[in-house]
Amino acid sequence: MPKLCAIPGDGIGQEVIPASVTILQAALPNLEIVEAEAGWGCFEKHGVSVLPETLDQIRACGAGLFGAVSSPSRKVTGYGSAILTMRQELNLYANIRPVQSWPRVSPRPDVNMIIVRENSEGLYVGKEQSDGETAVAQRIITKQASKRIGQKTAELVRQLGRQKVTIVHKANVLPLSDGLFRDAVRQEIERLCPETEIDELLVDVAALKMVAAPETFDVIVTTNLFGDILSDAAAHWGGGLGLAASLNWGNGLAIAEPVHGSAPDIAGQGIANPLAAVLSTALLARFVWNLGDVASRLETAVQQTLATEIYPQLTTTRAIQQAVLDSLA
Repeated sequence: MPKLCAIPGDGIGQEVIPASVTILQAALPNLEIVEAEAGWGCFEKHGVSVLPETLDQIRACGAGLFGAVSSPSRKVTGYGSAILTMRQELNLYANIRPVQSWPRVSPRPDVNMIIVRENSEGLYVGKEQSDGETAVAQRIITKQASKRIGQKTAELVRQLGRQKVTIVHKANVLPLSDGLFRDAVRQEIERLCPETEIDELLVDVAALKMVAAPETFDVIVTTNLFGDILSDAAAHWGGGLGLAASLNWGNGLAIAEPVHGSAPDIAGQGIANPLAAVLSTALLARFVWNLGDVASRLETAVQQTLATEIYPQLTTTRAIQQAVLDSLA
């Protein structure tokens, strides 16, 4: 029986996670739900952004669904980002961001790409120092982590029957670090998916193609910072960040997460769109629980909801939730 640790977090996470869980349970009635705490509100209450028991519950379930975090805009002693903490503590080393065209909301009809982002190192290791005049941030790339993300990319390619992988890097300027990443990733994909076409792009060229010809991409694999930037840019073609789903994926563990953030300007008004959270649950169904039929049902229900003539009039979380439920029925 699949188990899910639901973590609403802050802001509109408190609204979209319950809605998406209700929809997921309609598609997967035997799903067992456990609720847990994480985020800024958790820090204010308990002094930590992620409770140890929350990490234990995610490990026990094997899957989590996290809503959003309202991180402060100033340095707060003892506070660390909830999602970064969960990624690090649970070794969720791959970030999966699918981007596809949806009815009505997408500006182009033929986009269908997946961005695989190395999720554990690069510039996001948090190793900075400054003397007030010069600030230095370490960018760490290891062969082990690069091979690992290459293996995860190959796993995804095999599972989805994808045809082409583009390795994005900046090895012309960073030949040691990005060269190591590129070579290790290519080696693993060639070893595990010998029939797959592999090409490379410098990140600046990839950014141009992301704007000019997004339909030419199939699977992209890249480093942490480059993946963060490119996946947010690519979200434009899928209707924007408000519809962007993601999966933080490791070995036997994963946390799905809508990308939109906590949106404090609309939190508590009941108008947050839950579709990104619903699409994030579909990623759990497909990749973690191996329930491709459930994932397809959820994605089809979202597509039908977006395509309906009344979608522009669905202005509340509850109304969109009901429209998706009606499409699932």
